[in-house]
Amino acid sequence: MRVPVMQAHAESVNREFENLLDEDTARDIRKKAPGVVVIDDHTANNFPTPLEVSNKDDVAVGRISRDVSQEGNYGLDIFVCSDKKCKEAVLNAVQIAELLL
Repeated sequence: MRVPVMQAHAESVNREFENLLDEDTARDIRKKAPGVVVIDDHTANNFPTPLEVSNKDDVAVGRISRDVSQEGNYGLDIFVCSDKKCKEAVLNAVQIAELLL
């Protein structure tokens, strides 16, 4: 599901993996990824929102949880927010060009 808004947007992403991947490992992997910030505090009910990522270059991920609809515990649900203008329209093109040069 993609939710369009004025400045930033949010997506609920469902991933299925070949091998088991628990929530804590997924969080650790995301925390180490450049350009990604993890906002995932289930106790305090603190998760990414489009408002938090507006005018920021980083992509925020959170609500990392086991997808109970998939057999074998091979799926995760992840909520992702990013600024449309900063990250998607300009920064991605610059980052791709930097990799190619």
